[in-house]
Amino acid sequence: MSTFRPSGVVTMTTDLGHKGPYVATMKGVMLARFPDVGIVDLTHDVLVHWPAEAGFWLRRSYRYFPKGTVHIAVVDPGGRAGREVLVIVHEHHAFVVPDNGLLGHLDPERASVHRFDPRKGPSLGLPEPSATFHGRDIFAPIGADLASGKLSPEGVGPRIHEIVPSWLEEAVAGEREVRGAVITTDNFGNLITNIDEELLARFSSPRVEITGKRIPMRSTYAEAGPGEYLALVNAFGVLEIARAEKSAAKGLGIERGAVVIVRDRED
Repeated sequence: MSTFRPSGVVTMTTDLGHKGPYVATMKGVMLARFPDVGIVDLTHDVLVHWPAEAGFWLRRSYRYFPKGTVHIAVVDPGGRAGREVLVIVHEHHAFVVPDNGLLGHLDPERASVHRFDPRKGPSLGLPEPSATFHGRDIFAPIGADLASGKLSPEGVGPRIHEIVPSWLEEAVAGEREVRGAVITTDNFGNLITNIDEELLARFSSPRVEITGKRIPMRSTYAEAGPGEYLALVNAFGVLEIARAEKSAAKGLGIERGAVVIVRDRED
C-alpha cells in the first residue's frame, strides 16, 4: 500500500517557458478538478527536451515541500505523445513524470512505481488526449486528482519494476580525484555541476579544474574580488563555479556537459 497521503500541494517542472498559454492551461485543468489545489512553479526554464536537467532540479528540491506533495514534470524530447506516464511514490511524495529517464536515478524496488493505463482514462474522467500536449490532458488531471485524494497512485495502473535509466551519469569518485560535469547554468551565469558536497570531503584543500583552468574553492561569493572565478558549494549542496559580479559561463565560454575535476591542491 502506498505511503502517500496528499497535502493538496502540486509543483510544476517543465520546459514550456512563459510564452503562450501552455503553463496556464495546465493550471486551469488542475483548478477545475481541485479548486483548493496549491500550485507552485518549480521551474519552467529547464533546457528544452532535456529531461536530465528537470530531474536534477526535482531531485534536489522536492524535500523542501511538505510530505504529500505531488510533483508534475513535463519534459520530453520531441514531445512524444506515446511516452508512458509514471506515478512514482518516493519518501511520501508523488511524482507524475514521463518514463524517459527524468527520474531514472530512482531504484524502482525502493520506490513505488505505477504506469498509467490509458484504458483507465474514461473512468478517471480524462479527456481524449491531444497528440502533442499530454501535460495538459494527462499529467495535469492526474496530478490534481492525486493532490485532492480522489485518486491513489495505485489507481492509475499496474505497478512496474523497471524504468528508463537517467541520461545523466553520476559524478565519479576516484582515488585522487572526482570527475563530474556541468549540468546547467543559472540566471547569474553560474555553472552548476553534478558533484555533491559529500564527494568533496575526501580533499583537505580542494581545487577545481575546468577546461584547463584552475579555480580556487571558497565558502561564499564575497571571498572573491570582482571578476575573479571561484568554486563553492551552493544552496542545493552541489559544486558550482562562479565569477564574482559577472557570468562564469560567458567568461569561460562553457556550456552544459563540460567536464569538471576536483583534486587536492597539492596534487
